Amino acid sequence: MDLPECRFFLFGMGGRRKLLYQGGALTDAFSGECLGQWDALRERIVPPEYKVEIETAGGREVRICEDAEGVWLQQGRRREPVSRSPVALPDFAGHRHQPLLRVLHQEILINIVPAGPVPNLLAYPRPWYRDAAMMCMALERTGNLHLVSDWIAGLREPFDRNNAGNCEPDNLGQALYMISLVSDAGHPLVETVQQAAEQFRQDRHVVGITDGAEHPVYQTKWLKFGLRSLGLDDPYEIPSVFDSYSALFWWDFKDAHVPGPRFDERARTLYPYLAWAEHHFHGDVPAGLPDASRYPLTWEAHSSEADFPAMSVVSGEYVQRRIAAPHAWHAAEMFLYLLESG
Repeated sequence: MDLPECRFFLFGMGGRRKLLYQGGALTDAFSGECLGQWDALRERIVPPEYKVEIETAGGREVRICEDAEGVWLQQGRRREPVSRSPVALPDFAGHRHQPLLRVLHQEILINIVPAGPVPNLLAYPRPWYRDAAMMCMALERTGNLHLVSDWIAGLREPFDRNNAGNCEPDNLGQALYMISLVSDAGHPLVETVQQAAEQFRQDRHVVGITDGAEHPVYQTKWLKFGLRSLGLDDPYEIPSVFDSYSALFWWDFKDAHVPGPRFDERARTLYPYLAWAEHHFHGDVPAGLPDASRYPLTWEAHSSEADFPAMSVVSGEYVQRRIAAPHAWHAAEMFLYLLESG
């Protein structure tokens, strides 16, 4: 998908203040407060280096950049912090996809807000367990679980109920897995999840509605993975049936898969995390990789629950075309695939 031709960059990885640079102005992405505005003669946005360089009409040089310590604004020799808190920013030196990994990592970290890890910081006010679990897989590999540990520790509901209010059974395993990253089987939500799983049990697997359809293989794989992550008894068996979501679960239980039709072009375009997960499961080589100099690299379009009007902060075209970008699940799937590709 070609995203709107709209040059911008977001600063504020992890728990930092979320800032939007666009058209010579640096603003708070949520409140709109202007932190700086310049008559930009030239601007250079360098996503893999987390920086914007501005040359003003008056000949001044301005640099906005972000590193492991914080976001910095440099004007001439004066350098001052805009927002500070520690994040781990691996360089990925020596990896053949280094620039892409750096940008994708940023697009994951930028979507961590005070409410927790969200699919998109503008269009989604609350975390989704499915997206958050995939984000956590990436955060664990980059030493950034501390950014979401308090949110995970505070989980008390077995379902996020974000998708039309439905109790989606895959949430159960996702909650257990995330709890295993920061706590143990004594966490107060664990017993509640185990009890909730019985409500969806059919024979020796679970089944219910996820994304508007039954996905018993995907849902049971998540539950088994969550239970095993906490060292708990696992009485469940993955059913031997076709499930279009089975290939989304690429890191374990790969043999428990009944082949069938893959996602169509529309789904792969609007929800690209589905395509990247399939690539990972099947070991496919994607047709082409994006240019790391473009920003953002990730998106989701035409989803039922996103608040697309909130994207007007960036551009009305995002609203009109119903696109939310950058997108954390898309970024996490790409990041994990490319990281493992060597």
